[in-house]
Amino acid sequence: MTDFWCEYAWLGGDAATAGVVIGIEGERIVTVRIGCAEPPEGATVLPGYTLPGLANAHSHAFQRAFRGRTEAGRGTFWTWRERMYEAASRLDPDSYFALARATFGEMALAGVTGVGEFHYVHHAPDGTPYEDPNAMGAAVIAAAREAGIRITLIDTCYLHGGIGEEVTEEQRRFSDGSVEAWVGRVDALESGTAVRVGAAIHSVRAVAPEEASVVAAWANERGVPLHAHVSEQPAENVACQTTYGRTPTELLAEAGALSERFAAIHVTHPTDADRALLGEARATVCLCPTTERDLADGIGPAAALREAGTRLAVGSDSQAVIDILEETRAIELDERLARLERGNQEAAALLAAATEDGHRAIGWPETGAIERGRFADLVNLSAGGARLAGIAPATAAASIVFAATAADVTNVIVGGEFVVRDGKHLRLDVADELRCSIAALDRA
Repeated sequence: MTDFWCEYAWLGGDAATAGVVIGIEGERIVTVRIGCAEPPEGATVLPGYTLPGLANAHSHAFQRAFRGRTEAGRGTFWTWRERMYEAASRLDPDSYFALARATFGEMALAGVTGVGEFHYVHHAPDGTPYEDPNAMGAAVIAAAREAGIRITLIDTCYLHGGIGEEVTEEQRRFSDGSVEAWVGRVDALESGTAVRVGAAIHSVRAVAPEEASVVAAWANERGVPLHAHVSEQPAENVACQTTYGRTPTELLAEAGALSERFAAIHVTHPTDADRALLGEARATVCLCPTTERDLADGIGPAAALREAGTRLAVGSDSQAVIDILEETRAIELDERLARLERGNQEAAALLAAATEDGHRAIGWPETGAIERGRFADLVNLSAGGARLAGIAPATAAASIVFAATAADVTNVIVGGEFVVRDGKHLRLDVADELRCSIAALDRA
């Protein structure tokens, strides 16, 4: 057994607990002892504050390639989307592997131990399948493995360019042509060590109701996560209501998509009825505030969604930044601007969104808490920097949520093994790999 002695550990609630010894065998936590003022002999010391590993519940890894290139100038989600298509058009399995590995490495440096990769770049740019139809998905899985983090490949069904429309030239590589072809391809994907497979309905724009029912049935039969972009833009809601007389959430409910395994991404513009449906299903809403800010999507009504009964999770989405703590505090701080009121979410609940509830949303219920039997996935924050200097352990959750950043991450442990130690990734030169992989795409 390996012991880790934590100067302070967050075990839930508002406070951090002093002197916690976490005993690990294999990948699992087997003991949690509190009140140990000194490290036991042979224990690995984790100074500062130790949390369960952070969950990035919604990611498009390839979008890291154009960080900083779309933020300036006027526009909307729809104009940004054209740049996204351009970046996607230059990917192949090798270049995607290199970019995703570097991006997942950046996530590890930020304390992420598990990612839900919402994957829809499936085929060659003209829509022709590769010799291995899952070559792109396999590249993403291999990238996460080499970066040292867990992954759920949330394989995405994407069949239409808009409601009732054929896919455009730029979207061809996203589409399998039919929902039956999507099923046939995804059936060949296998879960493995640190890898799980889920499903996604890209959106009601890209998947028709009868097709959404097939995707939902596939996920329900296997008991795996099912995700969908939902009500990200007012235009999406208007188009759905005009065509179907339903909101996107109502349409997905009728398709059998809503359950405790369902994660609705964004939900920036829901109705009261939408919130009630999601809450009754005990679904998760994954908010991605840095992307929602960047794309001028709006501010999701997180407090009302939680009050309705949904869980919350967070994601880095477009990789505008990779900082799960920033995403987490933005749930509260952005909503303060919309509601003109403070204290909409408790700090401990926000940390749960970034840890246990996020991991549950991507199909890893065995991680996300420092408890016996859980996977030994941990993130350790330095208390020696200016942001966390002098914080009180009794209010540690609030200090971490509202002040800490990815720059405070010192050590990251996945399955009992260090991936990041003393602020350095042990497997990758992340900055160099990002520079090289992005430069290679620029030349493509």
